[in-house]
Amino acid sequence: MSSTHLTDTTFSSLGLAQSIIDGLDEAGFKNCTPIQEQTLPISISGKDVAGQAQTGTGKTIAFLLATYHALLSKPASDNKSGVRALILAPTRELAIQIHNDALIIGKHTGIKVGLAYGGTDYEKQRKTLEDGVDILIGTPGRTIDFFKQKVFNLRTADVLVLDEADRMFDLGFINDIRYLLRRLPEPEKRLNLLFSATLSFKVTELAYEHMNSPEMIRIEPEQVTAKMVVESIYYPSDNEKIPLLIKILNDEKPNRGIIFINTKHNADRLNRYLEGNGFDNAVLSGDVPQKKRQQILIRFQEGKLPLLIATDVAARGLHIPEVSHVFNFDLPQDAEDYVHRIGRTARSGASGKAISFACETYAYSLPDIEAYISHKIPFSQIDSSSLPKVKPPVKRTVKPPAKHHRPKPNASRKPSPKRTKA
Repeated sequence: MSSTHLTDTTFSSLGLAQSIIDGLDEAGFKNCTPIQEQTLPISISGKDVAGQAQTGTGKTIAFLLATYHALLSKPASDNKSGVRALILAPTRELAIQIHNDALIIGKHTGIKVGLAYGGTDYEKQRKTLEDGVDILIGTPGRTIDFFKQKVFNLRTADVLVLDEADRMFDLGFINDIRYLLRRLPEPEKRLNLLFSATLSFKVTELAYEHMNSPEMIRIEPEQVTAKMVVESIYYPSDNEKIPLLIKILNDEKPNRGIIFINTKHNADRLNRYLEGNGFDNAVLSGDVPQKKRQQILIRFQEGKLPLLIATDVAARGLHIPEVSHVFNFDLPQDAEDYVHRIGRTARSGASGKAISFACETYAYSLPDIEAYISHKIPFSQIDSSSLPKVKPPVKRTVKPPAKHHRPKPNASRKPSPKRTKA
């Protein structure tokens, strides 16, 4: 975490339990970010908070610290199936990342943490929850599934956290969220924390309905896009996009880059072209099985996979450190998605590059994007003569569908007698 991103307030000065400070020290966290500095004194005192801050500014650590502090300050009940804290996230990837951060920070607290998300590990997750957890981190659908099966109950919950609340609305989870909130103790009997990149009217309405007079904390960015992102834009024709991307990849040599694209079909096509031209990469899209998706993310996070081609399923909710480059191979059709995409780089005060292509197909999105971010994206010239000759894409072998043979007629069956005219 870059020192330019931090405040002078240390975690050790906030009155947190020593077991929490020990976990923070081992993880290398000493000073608060602005959202942590402003929300933690309120939430630690037991008051509800609705916090707004840009992605990558430390919201996860802010609500995890408040959650651990609340649970350590109050003795646990004897109800083994009772969850003491419920943390809801809109995506599986975000839930997994919150879980990983929780294990690091809470390493010395003795507090048990469990996960509930769809796509994989059903029985494993169920067994963990049946054995009893203090903190349940989950996506709405799988959490409701286990709840209806009485795998756990929410009657003893002391803390509720809603992360990426605006994204919950975007993905249509609001009815599921309300279902779970109505099965928790009354808002006055629990600590309620809501964090979001934007505190829209819908989000604030949710906060006032299901929280106990929350204090609104807004960390206003100096600009809509992250301050340390160096933006640039090219205007290629559609058939220049792949050669241009290959040239830039050869010139920039990104250590860890995400290439955003609008459709799965084009993501698969680009994947094959990049492989054919010597670039190790993988596709992350909505229909990639959860187990494979996690394997791809682990390889990417560990630096073993330099390039990730992603549809907007990965544009929000992923905290991947040290992403040096973001490429908008296709400009997003929603201006806000541009901000979320390029927010994958220059996180926690680091610097990064965001390179966009305004091609023939998607250039119409550019005016809306520049109006939303309130500045022009610096233009970069294309030297067509310098574009490389692209090698053909890698061919995928597709297995033919299995042939369905008609069963042979039963030889022992007697043929039907022929009808005769009356």
